[in-house]
Amino acid sequence: MRRTIAALVFIALVLLAARTAPTQTASAAKALRAAVTTSEELLNAWNEVGRKLIAMAEDWPEEKYDWKPTPAVKSFAEQLLHVGGANYFFTDTALGKPLGQEDLPREKYKTKADVVAAMKKSFADGAAAIKEKGDAGLAATVKHPFANQMAHLSTIAWDLSEHAGEHYGQLVMYYRTSGQVPPESRPRK
Repeated sequence: MRRTIAALVFIALVLLAARTAPTQTASAAKALRAAVTTSEELLNAWNEVGRKLIAMAEDWPEEKYDWKPTPAVKSFAEQLLHVGGANYFFTDTALGKPLGQEDLPREKYKTKADVVAAMKKSFADGAAAIKEKGDAGLAATVKHPFANQMAHLSTIAWDLSEHAGEHYGQLVMYYRTSGQVPPESRPRK
């Protein structure tokens, strides 16, 4: 009789384990998200560096927009306007437009609000071009705006996203040199 009870308990445990095992495996599989498309990865990177730079543009005091850590470098506003203008090397190339200036002119963007709006627009326009082109359009080859060679359109977008990241790093130094803490380095609330 003890053997029968032990066998029944053993069978019950095996059946219980078999019933719960697929559920645990299925829920573990649900937790793993599928990879996004190549154009979505690019869009995420583009938007992330844009978010950081726009946060700086909005945060930096307007009275210090023309401040430079040394006379040999661009002012805070000029750094932002340089990124904003350079973003259009991707957007204009993607849309088949003639290339504009590398730097948006400070004379045209006189106030903090003007510079913030220009930054928002340049990143929004780039994001719209990435979305419009999608994976297939970003795989197209075009004349690289900075080199005498053909390149995939996605390469130009990645190059300019990295370029924006380099200027983000420079502006972090502007914050630190002027005794301020960049928005991304502040404690989260």
